[in-house]
Amino acid sequence: MSNAPKGNQWKTLDKDLNRISQMEYATMAVSKPLVAPGIALAFMVVAGIAAALFFNETPVSFVVVTAAVFGAYMALNIGANDVANNMGPAVGANALTMGGAIVIAALFESAGALLAGGDVVGTISKGIIAPSSVADSGVFIWAMMAALISSALWVNLATVFGAPVSTTHSVVGGVMGAGIAAAGLSAVNWTTMGAIAASWVISPILGGAIAAGFLALIKAKIIYQEDKIAAARRWVPVLIAIMAGAFAAYLSLKGLKRIIKIDIGTALLIGAGIAALSYVISAPLIARQSEGMENRNRSLKTLFGLPLIISAALLSFAHGANDVANAVGPLAAIVHAAEFGDFADKVAIPTWVMVIGAFGISFGLFLFGPKLINMVGSQITKLNPMRAYCVALSAAITVIVASWLGLPVSSTHIAVGGVFGVGFFREWHAERRARAHSASRPPELRIAKEERRRRKLVRRSHFMTIVAAWVITVPAAAVISGLIFLILNALLG
Repeated sequence: MSNAPKGNQWKTLDKDLNRISQMEYATMAVSKPLVAPGIALAFMVVAGIAAALFFNETPVSFVVVTAAVFGAYMALNIGANDVANNMGPAVGANALTMGGAIVIAALFESAGALLAGGDVVGTISKGIIAPSSVADSGVFIWAMMAALISSALWVNLATVFGAPVSTTHSVVGGVMGAGIAAAGLSAVNWTTMGAIAASWVISPILGGAIAAGFLALIKAKIIYQEDKIAAARRWVPVLIAIMAGAFAAYLSLKGLKRIIKIDIGTALLIGAGIAALSYVISAPLIARQSEGMENRNRSLKTLFGLPLIISAALLSFAHGANDVANAVGPLAAIVHAAEFGDFADKVAIPTWVMVIGAFGISFGLFLFGPKLINMVGSQITKLNPMRAYCVALSAAITVIVASWLGLPVSSTHIAVGGVFGVGFFREWHAERRARAHSASRPPELRIAKEERRRRKLVRRSHFMTIVAAWVITVPAAAVISGLIFLILNALLG
């Protein structure tokens, strides 16, 4: 007698298999959003294991392992939030795909952190809290732990709400809040805090003004010329030279501290030499690339594509060299205090700590970066390669100007300020042209003021959200840090 299923049994089997396949699809749909947090959690666990293996003291300090886990968490959040400012304009201008931007940024961020990241870091984040005000090394360790956790939590929260914030200012707020909780208001260097607060205003305004100035130059000298291609042959090599010179000076000044100390004058001389060399190389290349191009704006976008990609990569390298300390500064301070039983203004960063920072930034960018990249690149204002190029140029030049003036500035505020500067300049320029055009039309064909207002080129909702996030970053991180310190000190102190 045959044991094969009968007709009705086949139908039942098909229904059961269909239910199983639907269950599998449902499980995949539910688990998909959990993949990125799962990988991030695994990286944090690996960071803790690395701390247990590489920390010099025996037995292994629970405090150091915990700090390494939270240092990895902070690095992941820097990658998710801060790196968007370097890659967002290039992606928004369609010069790079999202995948290409993530690969380039991950490579150059890691290279910047590992090759040019400072080997010594200020543990009290630019002299905000005097070490002498925190008498006990145990109290100091909990203060740094609170600063690390609070700054990471704040950057994470800002990323969830789609607000690009300064991770430097988050760490500053965390250190200040923990310092106040540990030693009172007198422990804070309020002069330094005042300079940092001033940078909230100076960074975006300076970045926006420089970006708008370059866009005005491109419009006047290239876009509005009768022969756009001939104008581009003259001016694009000049703009490439300015970019190369600015980045050479920027990287000499900020990105090579581990290798050699360079003053502002020497950095500018290096920049001038690289600018001249870049002009000599790029002029014939642009002339060859522009042969046979149509006399229209789309052709111009092609000429700016490659320089924009190079500038985004260089920004990422410089960011990795400078901002990895935000992730590992408090961690390095905790490792030093746990190993030697004391604390200082500056400590050496162990290689394993720097590796956690570098890889954490790359993982954070890969897993969570696309949200902020899209926001900076396409949701504030519409960007093309020329506008995005102005933002990248502005970022490098503003840092050099700020360093020369001795002003503490935020790379996040500069880059986002550059995007806003380009957008607001376009609004002003479009309004001026509309008024001039409207004046020559009969009254019935003129565009009403209300309609012109509706056609704003910068989304005001994003503007207000980002500015609000910038203003409350330091106080919010400080409050969170103070509370975490009090809890840690009460439970474990």
